[in-house]
Amino acid sequence: MTTGVSVNTFAFTASFITDKMLHSLQQLIRLSGLSPERLADDWDALEQGFKQWITDHHLTMVTLEVWRPSTNGLVGRWEFHIDYGYDSNGSGGMWVDTDAIRYAIGKAGTWPSICSYRVIATTLPGRAEVAGWSDTTFRSTAGFERHSIGTTMGAPGAGTGVAYWRKS
Repeated sequence: MTTGVSVNTFAFTASFITDKMLHSLQQLIRLSGLSPERLADDWDALEQGFKQWITDHHLTMVTLEVWRPSTNGLVGRWEFHIDYGYDSNGSGGMWVDTDAIRYAIGKAGTWPSICSYRVIATTLPGRAEVAGWSDTTFRSTAGFERHSIGTTMGAPGAGTGVAYWRKS
């Protein structure tokens, strides 16, 4: 008699990446001079959306977009690109490099506390609907320069590459 056990480790990956992205966003917001209150208010919807869309492989990018309310103009942006090919053989562990993010915040600079922000999820067609989410468009990045800081978190089957945008 043979007995086998199968575990869907990607459910753990989805939970891990969701948790670490949310905490990275919190760190970005706080260390960049903004209030994390809005993030805290939206936490449940963000968590449900990220976890659902990572599990389904529909989430391609999470963006923190920061703008000046008086002009509605972009002042900065951070992107978490999801790579579903990362550690596809499942040989690695789960990790996050918060020091790389903290270092990049220092390079990107802080924003005036009067700025507002939002979190945008870019998804593939056919994604599941999640309460608290709606369609939107990005503000223009004209006059900004993109800086990649590389992969900052990883788990079996998914990782995130992070980049920030600042004025040229």
